[in-house]
Amino acid sequence: MSDAPAADAAPKKKGKMKMIVIGAVGVIVLLGGGVGAGLYAAGSGMVGGGSGKPAAHEDPNKPKLVPKSEQKHPGAGGEGGEGGEGGHGGGEAAAEGGEGGDSGGEAHGAPTPEGHGGEPYASNYFAMEKEFTSNLQDSVHFIQIGLAVSTPYDDKVITNLKTNDIAIRSAILMTLGDTPEDQVFTGAGKAQLQKRLVATINQVLREKEGFGGISNVYFTTFVVQ
Repeated sequence: MSDAPAADAAPKKKGKMKMIVIGAVGVIVLLGGGVGAGLYAAGSGMVGGGSGKPAAHEDPNKPKLVPKSEQKHPGAGGEGGEGGEGGHGGGEAAAEGGEGGDSGGEAHGAPTPEGHGGEPYASNYFAMEKEFTSNLQDSVHFIQIGLAVSTPYDDKVITNLKTNDIAIRSAILMTLGDTPEDQVFTGAGKAQLQKRLVATINQVLREKEGFGGISNVYFTTFVVQ
């Protein structure tokens, strides 16, 4: 008779142990589910500020597009100006040839959206100081040209152009030396040369500064002899 209580106590202890184990497993499951839900919410942007993607930090040294409302005019300070209908001249070239801009949509080039109000960005002009003289490819003729460039970006692009003047002038002379004479006697040929010069200048700027930004070149003088 004295053994009966002991026998009854054993199943009760086992029952309590099972309840404790089950309770512990339930807590772990709940905790695990809570952590998983929290991680999912954070990753999906439900909590913690938006998309869950790290905020993009814009490079403060990167040239900025200049709205037309902020365009500099001759006599108002700066070297830029509205010298005519910028960006609509013959042989207009896209700025970051593949820059893909910079390149990349280095869009990094001249945006020229279609519309009735003209281009939304300013044309910042810069005339290169010295003319360029070069022989033409497989020809007895030589060419002498003056060049100006335009950019829809701020003065940082012009500063980069001045800083790398020697490298840019060398690249332009090489481009002129690779130009066949039939490309300099027609309007269509000159337009092609403009595009090649834009690509040449932007390539040097991308290599030296990591950003091109030149949208077009303009001939200020053009002589073939």
